[in-house]
Amino acid sequence: MAVFRDGKALVARRARAPLLGLYSLPGGVVEIGETLHEAALRELDEEVGVTAEIVAFNDHVESIVRDDQGVRAHYVIASFVARWTGGEARTSEEADSVLWIDPLAAGDLPTTPGLEAILARAASLIKACP
Repeated sequence: MAVFRDGKALVARRARAPLLGLYSLPGGVVEIGETLHEAALRELDEEVGVTAEIVAFNDHVESIVRDDQGVRAHYVIASFVARWTGGEARTSEEADSVLWIDPLAAGDLPTTPGLEAILARAASLIKACP
């Protein structure tokens, strides 16, 4: 989820595979019986200790990992846009670094594929939401 606070977006460095060591948006797995909104908010709190209000759906990212034996993993990531409402970003077993960054200038941070485009779109959506 792209969470914004004072014009900055929250990113977290993945402490586990897949994509270990890359910065991404906080998130995780949807549990059975949970809506996407509920899962996004729960994972945000569990992973980085932040609460937020979802204001828009951003986009989805689909990642298919293949090798010579076929499809090894298939992830569909639903990205929401949210405003920070509480908590101070902290590390956890899932995130070993957290940063509030300019959403249009990730700089030389090692990021998950497509993060820059997701952040740019999220930045335009947060500005358009009252």
